This record gives sequence, C-alpha cells and structure tokens, in this order.
Amino acid sequence: MRISQLILGILVFAPNAGFAQGQYRDPPPDIKRVLDAPLTPIVRVSPGGQWLLLIERPSLPSISEVAAPELRLAGVRINPRSNGLSRVAIANGLSLRSMDGRTERRIKVPSGARLGYPGWSPDGMHVSWVAEDSRGLSLWVADLATGDARRLTDPVLNGAVGDPCSWVGGGRALLCRFVVASRAIPPSAVDVPTGPITQESDSRAAPNRTYQDLLHSPLDEALFDYYWNSQLSIVQLDGTNRPVGPAGNYTSAQVSPDGQHILVGSVHRPYSYLVPYERFPKRLAVWDVGGRMLKEIADHPLQEEVPPDFDAVPTGPRMYGWRQDAPATVFWVEAMDGGDPSRAAPKRDRVQMLPAPFSGAAVTLAELETRVTEIAWGRADLAILTEGWWKTRRSRTWLLDPDGSGSRPRLLFDRSSEDRYADPGEVVLHETSAGAELILTSRDGRRAFLTGAGASPEGDRPFVDELTLGTGATRRIWRSTGPFFEAPVTIVDADRSLVLTRRESVNDVPNYYLRDLIRQRSVRLTDFQDPAPGLSGVTKRIITYPRNDGVQLSATLYLPPTYDSTKGRIPVLLWAYPQEFKTAQAAAQVSGSPFQFRFDRSGWLSHLFMLQEGYAVLDDPKMPIIGEGNRQPNDTYIQQLVASAEAAVNKVVELGIADRDRVAIGGHSYGAFMTANLLAHSRLFRAGIARSGAYNRTLTPFGFQAEERTFWQARDIYTQMSPFTYADQIKDPILLIHGMADDNSGTFPIQSERLYAALKGTGAKARLVMLPAERHGYTARESIGHVMWEMGTWLDKYIGSAATKTMTP
Repeated sequence: MRISQLILGILVFAPNAGFAQGQYRDPPPDIKRVLDAPLTPIVRVSPGGQWLLLIERPSLPSISEVAAPELRLAGVRINPRSNGLSRVAIANGLSLRSMDGRTERRIKVPSGARLGYPGWSPDGMHVSWVAEDSRGLSLWVADLATGDARRLTDPVLNGAVGDPCSWVGGGRALLCRFVVASRAIPPSAVDVPTGPITQESDSRAAPNRTYQDLLHSPLDEALFDYYWNSQLSIVQLDGTNRPVGPAGNYTSAQVSPDGQHILVGSVHRPYSYLVPYERFPKRLAVWDVGGRMLKEIADHPLQEEVPPDFDAVPTGPRMYGWRQDAPATVFWVEAMDGGDPSRAAPKRDRVQMLPAPFSGAAVTLAELETRVTEIAWGRADLAILTEGWWKTRRSRTWLLDPDGSGSRPRLLFDRSSEDRYADPGEVVLHETSAGAELILTSRDGRRAFLTGAGASPEGDRPFVDELTLGTGATRRIWRSTGPFFEAPVTIVDADRSLVLTRRESVNDVPNYYLRDLIRQRSVRLTDFQDPAPGLSGVTKRIITYPRNDGVQLSATLYLPPTYDSTKGRIPVLLWAYPQEFKTAQAAAQVSGSPFQFRFDRSGWLSHLFMLQEGYAVLDDPKMPIIGEGNRQPNDTYIQQLVASAEAAVNKVVELGIADRDRVAIGGHSYGAFMTANLLAHSRLFRAGIARSGAYNRTLTPFGFQAEERTFWQARDIYTQMSPFTYADQIKDPILLIHGMADDNSGTFPIQSERLYAALKGTGAKARLVMLPAERHGYTARESIGHVMWEMGTWLDKYIGSAATKTMTP
C-alpha cells in the first residue's frame, strides 16, 4: 500500500548551519490562548425555519491526528482506516434551539464522538451525521422531538468522494454508499518489481495543469478501485437497508424529487496519470429506485485533452442533475463548440432536458453565447440561468420559462463579473419538505429575492433585494447599517419579511438574529462569546491611495493595542495577495467592511497575530495586475506589483505610522510568490515571509493562477515572473515556510526547497521551515503555533526590537 510516510517533528534550515531537526515552539501566551480555544458553533436553519442546529467545533487537532496515514489517489486523499476523506471537518457536539428562543435541546451524541456532515432531513424532523471512529464511518440520526440519537448502520460507509449519504423521500430514508461487503484486504506492493512503469504519448496535445496526488502506477489504480468501489443502499430510519443496483466506482447518486429515480455517476477505466478522477471516463445513467437502469445519458471518454484556456470545458454532458421543480426531469449542459473557446461559434453551450420515462429525445431549454455557470429552478415557468466568459469577464443572467414552448429567455442582468459594486447578489433558494431546492418566491409568485455583499466605495454593506419577476426590476428592502456589520443568512418567511442574519461589530462577537424587516426590529437567537479575545484594543481603518499610474488602491490598516503616536513610528507588516483585472476601474473598487464594523478575531493562521507583538499590519493592500483590452495582465506583472507595493509603503510612511527601514512583506500561496518577487525586484522591504508558494513557473508550464497561456506561448513572461530566476537579486532576508504534504495545484514542497537552495547558493539570508504532514493550509496545533513563533521571531530579528535600521548593501 502506498501510504504517505510522514515524519513527526519539524525540519528547519538554520541560517548558518544548514539542515537541522528541531522541536515545535509555542508563540507568546496571548496567541497561544487563541490557538487553544474552540471555535464558535456553525448554525444551520431547519427546512421551514423553525429550528436552529448548532454545530459545535473543537480547537485545533494535534500533529498525531494530522500525521495519520493517508492515501493520495487521483487527486483525493483518503483515510485508509475509515475509507473516507482524510481531515474532514469534524464537530464534537450538536444542539437544537427553536427560532422563538423558548426551547433548547442537546442532541445526545456519544462521548468523544467525531461527527461529520451534520444536517437536517428535508421535513425538518431529524438531524443526521456520519460518525468516524477507528473502524470506519457509520450513519446516525437524532429525533427533533427528543434529541435522542441512534446509529442506523455499522461503520461500513464509503466516504471516498465526500458525504456518503443523502436524504430521500422527504426524510423517510437515506441513500448511502457502502463499502462492498465482500472485498478483501487492500492491494499491496510486491517486494521485487516486475518491470518499469511506462507512459507514452501520441501526436495529440494533452495540456493539463499541475495537479497534485495523481495516480502513478498499476498499484495506485488497484488501490483506487479498492477504496472507490461501493454499493448503493437505501437505509430506512429503523436501520434496515436495501441494496440498489450493482457495485461500482460511484462518484454521485442523486434521487429525483419524486423519489422514484436515481441519477448515477460512476468512473471506469482506462484511468489517467495526468488528471484527477473528475476527468476519468464517466458513465451517467438513470435508474429506478430498484437499481434497474432506465437510460444511459452519456459515457464520457477520458478527458486528458481539454484545452488549458479557462473557458474550455470537457465535451459531453456536464453540470447535470434533476430539475428541482419537476417530478423526474434530468437536465445537463453540453458544449456546442467542442469545449474549445478558440473555435469561432455563435453559440457555445446548450441546456438539455429529458423527462421520465427518459425514452424520447432531449429537449433544448436554451442555447447560450458563452458558458453556463449556474441554474436555479423555481417552477414550471421560472428558472434563472447565469452564463459567463472568463476572457472578457462578461456575465449575463436570464429568466427562463422551462415548460414554455418556444419562449425566449429574458435578460435580467448584463455586467462584468469583476464589478463588485454592480453585483446584484445571489438568488435566494429554499428547501421544500420533499427535499427540492427551489427559488424562494412570495406567496403570489410575483417576486423572488436576492442577497449579496453590497460592495461600495464605503466598503461592504450586505443587503436583501426584492426582484419583480414580471419586469426584472429590483428594490432594496434591507441593507446593513452601522455600527454593525450584519449579513443575511437565509429568508425564514418571505411574506412576513423575516430574515435570519449574522450580526457583529467591533466589540461584539458574531451572533445570529431573527430580523423583522416590516417592524424593523430583531431578536437575538444565540449568545456566542469570544473564548479568547485576541485583538482587544486594536484599532483599524480603511485607507486609500493612488498608484503611480493613477490606479486607486486601498488597504486596511491595523494598529496594535500598544500604539502611541507620540512615541514615534513603529514596524509594519504588509500582508497581501495579488489579483488580476481587466479594467483599472474594477481594480480600484474597495472591499471590506464599512467603517471597520467587523469583529476581529484572528484566525488560527492569521498574520494579524503580529499585532499582539507590537507590529502594525497593513492588511490586504491591493496589488492589482491589470490587462485592459487585448493586453494580458501578466505582461507587466513585475512593474505593476512593485508600483502597488511602493504606493502602499509610501502611504503608511506618509501617515507617520511606518519607519521606511522597518517594513516587511508577507503572503501565503500566490502571496508568497508575490513576496519573493518584491524582494527580488525592489528594496522596499527589510524582510519577507513567504508561506507555501510556487517560485519557479517552469514547473507549472500549462498555466497558473489567472494565466491561461502555456510556458511555450509566453516563455519570457514565465521566466520574468519566476523569482527563482532572480534569486541572486534577493538581498533582504526571506523566511520560507511550506507544508511537506502540500495538496494545492503547483505549490509542490520542492518549490520552497529549490528556492532556498538557490538563495543559499548565492549567499542570501534565508530560512526554510518544512512542516511535516501539513497541506497547503496548516491545521495541526503544533504546526500553527510554530509558524506563529517563526513569524514573530523573524520580524523581531529584522524589523523589530532586535533589528538595526541599516539596510543591507
């Protein structure tokens, strides 16, 4: 069995020595207290809006849990003990609270339980979850009336592709994927190889991005079959279950709204060593609930040859599912241009429908000029469809009449997807007692509803809008106002204008409220407290400033609790992440909360912890990379990046906050890539912190981030954007941190290892910290505590109390 061998401890490269194995270090007590605190619960509303499910979450997992064995197969990481995804979000407690606040009830889960995928039954009478233990995954349900819980299956569920169960029949039963009962022990490697592993290409181009965790050998293929193969079964609430159909490598199983049919997706050989399982040959078929196949919708071939362009899609049916407003009608989207955006075509996507008994020809609902991105179903005469084209950023939303014979789509919105100020929001859906997700409308059916972030020059102000379906006109019926930041969670009752919101302020931890928009009053439903106040006394504000080419930029400036303007300037950490835009107008838009109304509690991996160490933090200073018209943003990446950074530094110096010689730059992922580039192409910063980045773009030759062109189409751009190419120009100290089990596309651990080797070889000041068992985002308590210690120590050494003010020559 090819199980990743993960080492406990931490590997660091000391500046003068080279390689060393060290011990995990803890950050200062104020930060440590936050890391050890549990998170506030997640809240989910019952269908019908009568109850809240409070999902309690523990604090950070230990390194022993994070470093547990896992298999990396076809783009997915599997826990071989449970046959589920490794590192699934786990809850450790559940409770119920009525919306009127009169009744609270704990769900009686077993002590020490690890709960995954908690949720409501469609009728709102039960809560289900999947329990994980050393033997596997089992299905549990609890009754709303009593809170009593019972196990419905032994630990035999197959969670290789996520949640193994879904409700059917309005809440009478669940459809689950079971481990095949007759399977033997897992395949294992032979002691002596029987020959080489070979691959061979023909003359057909197969450009694919740099995916992680792919299959590499016949053994991997056998392991994939072993862990993916499952048996579908319907589980009744009394614990009895009935197998449905034959065993197979199922990736999806959706029950029709009438409960009589199942839309089943499965993958099959030949597998690929170039793409993850989503691109494997896939069979899509309709069964009856007894497991008899009624219609094969499609049998996709292997999809290795999809063009690398962002607007490219696989051929054949995609985005398939059931029309939620019809008893049993399958729909899917299919490309009309072969999935290739470089081909000229008047129409590129069509939406097809096929109703039961699935024996006739598919009916075309709509043909679109660009790619379908989303469909919401409402009723026989109402659906809302959105299409978009990444290259131009154009997005259009249409009102459709699904059952209308020959009716034309009616344009609702036509906008740039980059224009946050003009974003109309998302259509509000609701779940019926039968389990269908439909567009929420008023009782007379004339109005739908939209919710959104409400971006504006003053910051984000979430809203609820009313959409008149007959005219397409919108009317704002509520908007968040100061001194609170309040965001709609769901509309509980459209006709009574009752909205569940999540409210917070600078001093108030986020809590949930039932807001009456007619009476303009609200009732608090939860009483969450901050278990470890981490940023008390911090002040913040949004600042704006121009770049040297006139582009308006913004950032959030945080000042530490100890800041005293009478005592002079203080060291500043800039933490950023570049973003590509097609217009300067979109790049200049402000993002963030208005007038700093949000409660700031540092996330576990947050750079804002440095405030507790006395540093100011300029958070998310905009680093737009703009390519207007036919120009590509990355054609002038370095010039725009340096100009944005220079404008940010100048602003905090102008404000009297920063000492120009005591400013550091940092970022995670693409922000780490940015950090290394800024140190290579400017002397604006005294030090840098780069976490989990990619620094050599020749290792991601078929595109990265928002770059569509391949290395061979833009050889000079790839070279110029790679800080590895200019390692000899990095004259200021850089701290490199990387998870040794990084699972993100392109950010292989070797990226940091090779950059460190280049820096050491050219005489730069650098430190490399490799975190055992950690992925792209770090999760173990020991790892995160150590990262905070590393960051604080690095900043203290080069811009803090231990630093000199003399720049390295």
